[in-house]
Amino acid sequence: MCSLRRWALTLPPLLCAAWLVGCESFDIFRTTFPDVEPAVMYRAAQQTPPASAPTRLRVMTWNIKFGGGRVDFFFDCHGDRSQMSQDEVVAHLEGLTSKIRDYDPDILLLQEVDVLSKRTAYFDQLQYVLDHTDLNFAAYASQWRADLIPQDGVGRVDTGNAILAKWPLEDATRFALADITEFWWAKNYFWLRRNAIRATVAVPGRDDLHAVGVHAAAYSKDGTKKKHIDRFKQLLDEIHDAGGAVIGGGDLNALPPQSAKIEDYPDSVCPDDGEFDAGSYAGEEQWLQPLYDSYSPSISLADYAADNSPYWSHTTDGAGFWNRKLDYLFTNLPVVGGSGLTHQDESSGGTATMPLSDHAPVSFELELSP
Repeated sequence: MCSLRRWALTLPPLLCAAWLVGCESFDIFRTTFPDVEPAVMYRAAQQTPPASAPTRLRVMTWNIKFGGGRVDFFFDCHGDRSQMSQDEVVAHLEGLTSKIRDYDPDILLLQEVDVLSKRTAYFDQLQYVLDHTDLNFAAYASQWRADLIPQDGVGRVDTGNAILAKWPLEDATRFALADITEFWWAKNYFWLRRNAIRATVAVPGRDDLHAVGVHAAAYSKDGTKKKHIDRFKQLLDEIHDAGGAVIGGGDLNALPPQSAKIEDYPDSVCPDDGEFDAGSYAGEEQWLQPLYDSYSPSISLADYAADNSPYWSHTTDGAGFWNRKLDYLFTNLPVVGGSGLTHQDESSGGTATMPLSDHAPVSFELELSP
């Protein structure tokens, strides 16, 4: 999520020349992806045998901010950091995996997980999460990859979405989402390539259970975010219409209908209409309504409308409190009543979430037919 203004005039001449001659296949820093491709598969170094015939599933989604904790990065407009030491990364991952173990999900959707990025000391965070929880398998889909981001010391980056599960994942696929169109060509080249990731979860006794993870655009002002949300729902619909069971979720970067506040958040310190300004969601309030109409959410709109605050899941200010809901889970399976949680913090016992990311995890439990 980086501006290219400061170094645009020093872009490698070869890159500029390639664009001038219209060589569309030229990709010197490997920033682009096919529209559809297999996800990258992972497995834990030592696997923990899961339940052989589960009747319930625990599902969690979490944007883990690439293990950045509450380090003040330049794109949050709270600081100027662009890199962390390995000690910092490991300390944050220890907290993240502790919280994941507290809840013990059977399926986990992650956003902003780094693999071999300079900003996170070239640490493979997805492998770390697998090796420090009871989750055994993972599928990964990069949403921001470049051999070099020539600004603010960002350097090499590879970060994206992942599906993790206790059981094997099959047919894991990365689906490209629409690119933002409002930027000039050089910035477009280095910008994030959003995606949705889908996989079949091989739960014993079932061959129809699918998981879909997504991370929609954050700073789009050209309607791209809505395209991402609509495509996410389309992927859920395709599974549902084919008779499959589906669990979908992630960071949708949009507010639920009936949100009491849609702009002027106290932690929105970026300049208005600036590069990373996401302080207003005006005009987007109904974009998620079709998902609520078609699927069961982790938190019902009735509960949310009664009092927004217990379900807020995002803030950039680690010294404050969560102030908006951006993170969601939806399913066509029966949801266990009262199981939907937004893990804002732990007053006693368990692991506090506020220091670990700018997002809180969201979870629910689902009924499976025996």
